[in-house]
Amino acid sequence: MSRGEDQLIIPDWPAADNVYAYSTTRLDAENTGCSQGAYSHFNLANHVGDSPQHVQSNRQQLVKQLNLPAEPLWLEQMHGIRVFNSADIPVGIPQADASYSVIANNICVVMTADCLPVLICNRKGTKVAAAHAGWRGLAAGVIEASILALNEKPSELLVWLGPAIGPKVFEVGENVRRAFIDEFKESAIAFSSVRAGHYLADIYQLARLRLKKRGICAVYGGEYCTYTDNNRFYSYRRDVKTGRQASLIWFA
Repeated sequence: MSRGEDQLIIPDWPAADNVYAYSTTRLDAENTGCSQGAYSHFNLANHVGDSPQHVQSNRQQLVKQLNLPAEPLWLEQMHGIRVFNSADIPVGIPQADASYSVIANNICVVMTADCLPVLICNRKGTKVAAAHAGWRGLAAGVIEASILALNEKPSELLVWLGPAIGPKVFEVGENVRRAFIDEFKESAIAFSSVRAGHYLADIYQLARLRLKKRGICAVYGGEYCTYTDNNRFYSYRRDVKTGRQASLIWFA
């Protein structure tokens, strides 16, 4: 489970006290979000057609409201598996779908609006990662790539699955199903047929299965649906023209 109010979700997981993790919603704690229309109110993405000034203001409010120690490492997400080392000095905005840090106060962040945000830390609170897992990235191994970057024993890792599209509404075609079960046949249990060639997919279960295969059983979260909860979450599949919420993690 996760704890929090409508404006901000705080993972309910046994992370070390020096690990900080949050997932935003389309609302903000101080009602200062300035995005309007389809992007209202707290859109944090500047690639979706929202006013750049509004996005910048919202990002500044995020830093202020959470008292962040630094500016988050925003990524240009590509639906791939590249993991960016936050210790590197980026030239422009890094093109990657995950980032990791072994340095205190480096903030890893991903943006989503139906895709699965995955936050990872080690039990000692000295390593963190954030991954953006759409179905393409998930099937290709973005979670595994993030785990590999952390270089930890599976038993030392904790994982939180943030708000994503839920299993009752995530309808996909045979191509998506095959992308998973051709590589890992046990993934078949995460798909239920609704009509010929169409399935409901459980992205949370797909992630858990892949984590379990790699020996990671300390997995938390996975109880939200961005598609059906339109008051709190942006959803690309529901609205197409919409904003993005953010999931971020760092350690002090």
